[in-house]
Amino acid sequence: MSRDPACTDLRQRDESGETAAMCGPADDGRHSSRCRIKCRPANVAPWAWLALPMILGGGDALARDIPTSIYDSDLAMAPHAEEVVKYTLVASLDPASHTVHGSGTIVWRNTSSVPVHEIWMHLYLNAFKNERSVFLRTPLDGGRGGNKILDWGYIDVRRLALRDEGDEQIDLWPAAEKTRPNDSDETDARVPLPHDVAPGESITLDIVWDDKLPSVVERTGYDGTFHMVAQWFPKIARLEPDGRWAHFPFHRLSEFYADFGTYDVTLDVPQNFTIGATGPVVESRLEKGLRVERHVQADVHDFAWTAWDKWQSMNESVSDVQVSLLYPPGYNVDARRELDTMRFALPNFSQKYGRYPYSVLTVVHPPDSAREAGGMEYPTLITTGGPWYGPPGVLALELVTVHEFGHQYFYGLVATNENQWPFLDEGLNSFAEQDAMAKWRGAGTALDLGGLKVSDTSLQAVLGNRSVHDERVAQPAPSFMSGSDYARLVYFRTSSILETMRRVYGDDAVLRALGRYTRKYRFSHPGPDELLSIFAEVLGPKPAAALRTALFDKGWVDYAVSGIHSQRVHDAAGVFDREGKRETVREGQAGGAYEGWVLVTRRGTLSFPVDIEITLEDGSTQRLFWDGDGESTRLPYAGASALKSAVVDPDETVLVDQARTNNFATASTAPRAGAPRSSERLLYWAELLLQAVLP
Repeated sequence: MSRDPACTDLRQRDESGETAAMCGPADDGRHSSRCRIKCRPANVAPWAWLALPMILGGGDALARDIPTSIYDSDLAMAPHAEEVVKYTLVASLDPASHTVHGSGTIVWRNTSSVPVHEIWMHLYLNAFKNERSVFLRTPLDGGRGGNKILDWGYIDVRRLALRDEGDEQIDLWPAAEKTRPNDSDETDARVPLPHDVAPGESITLDIVWDDKLPSVVERTGYDGTFHMVAQWFPKIARLEPDGRWAHFPFHRLSEFYADFGTYDVTLDVPQNFTIGATGPVVESRLEKGLRVERHVQADVHDFAWTAWDKWQSMNESVSDVQVSLLYPPGYNVDARRELDTMRFALPNFSQKYGRYPYSVLTVVHPPDSAREAGGMEYPTLITTGGPWYGPPGVLALELVTVHEFGHQYFYGLVATNENQWPFLDEGLNSFAEQDAMAKWRGAGTALDLGGLKVSDTSLQAVLGNRSVHDERVAQPAPSFMSGSDYARLVYFRTSSILETMRRVYGDDAVLRALGRYTRKYRFSHPGPDELLSIFAEVLGPKPAAALRTALFDKGWVDYAVSGIHSQRVHDAAGVFDREGKRETVREGQAGGAYEGWVLVTRRGTLSFPVDIEITLEDGSTQRLFWDGDGESTRLPYAGASALKSAVVDPDETVLVDQARTNNFATASTAPRAGAPRSSERLLYWAELLLQAVLP
């Protein structure tokens, strides 16, 4: 299971500063003389070579002092994943019966610290077998997956044989537990082993199975001769380092989690069909009326493919990645828009979150009649969607393309547990999506039509606020009470929280934190603690604590201007003892200056520093600052003109502010006292409109 030397994928610079040749072995095994960092064993990041003093002695201090800032660039990033499993599979599609016959071998290694006496296998195609599956009996209260199943789908394992000593075959499947007590769901199977598998030990399994694809319902299935083949093979669940199996049934709101490995998959379909699949094509031929393609891809944790006899294609190299678009007849305009999107997204994400490590990316636009197959991500393959007639000013096509590509990072390359912590996947990716779209398209990232511009960021803020008091953001996908809460909190609320932090603490700081997170934990299956730790390192403990509260404690905030007052400065009235005499001043003489205050209140459990903009009677403005500590603050004012009005957070940096209509107030002595400013009232009505038309 050894791999090519790690520096194969690294570009270095020579002593003159010029970009050197690809740093890797030549055909004769020698290395380029311009490569400044020689090749290393697989899975060892460049920074790890600083650990050499520890091997030789005296390196303890160095190990403690290695800063995580090394992950602000790609050089310290792991070049490859640890290969835990290798799937070598052969699959044949019968498009008439919508079936797939598969066979092959699985080599799996126990990477935990304890012996293993069983394996768990996901049989997720059984989610569409009957209405007693967890997927279909889960209430559909919002979210995707609402297509009525017109034709059931399932997976039948015919044989799962362990190669024991001397290549003896032991069929494990007869003893497999395909369901749990009092639960007929068949998507999560336990397979007892005849003997323990010790830490570091590998086993080889021979497998034969048959798929019956359902009509397209969610992510997978067929529509006529169109076939999207996902979650289609018996897949070993992830084994955590402590020996716990991270296995779970296929839930409507949950996605996936698996170990990294190598997929070597040979597919055959009728020769008039076109295939799109994970990984590059390494062999292709026509044979007895069949199209046969072999795809091989390392460093991934899933494999999906599509086949259709009507696919049109478009291809282009973008940032040294071969991008292939598959789309229905008549969708040429959509395909060009998606390709234009990838010309921006690939270098943008690579620069911010680490170099895209694969040589290919396939973008699949399903036919409009199979929309549920769209909007999904697999390693090196994403699906988009939408009708061919979508107007260019409605940027849903660009948004979904950026979003699904972003999943190559969140969760693809960091490989978080989408079932346990979906916000680490969909939430971080939704922020990355709106951040990228804003840098590419400016203010009109959702709608840019006839002078009307609506941003993706604003839509996410409005939708995310609708469920903030109902449930926590950071919880397992199956724990959400509704698909609507799941979407609003996991996608939109998480994104709005991060966008607030970006606006408050700076674009550079938040993007540096996310970039450090994705590079440090590439191929590492991080959890929330790893994310929060990185934010504490980059932004500091207070912002990290606010992030934790927002995610785990239904954190919310509402800033309001509760009062504003100013008056002319005058001599003090009253009784005064001056120079041995007592005198009474009935009314002090007024001067030309004014003094007053602005009272700002913070409700809720979150705290962010904010600006307060005051407007004076002479038309000038000033900025005051509050660090957000405490429940309120009274900010003093002194100047030559009376206070007219005040607005807290005038630049709308706190995107998660619950009610912007109370952010403004006028002084009691000013005309039209208490009337909110026009922009705030317009925003309020815009929010009501959006809430009426959006899910």
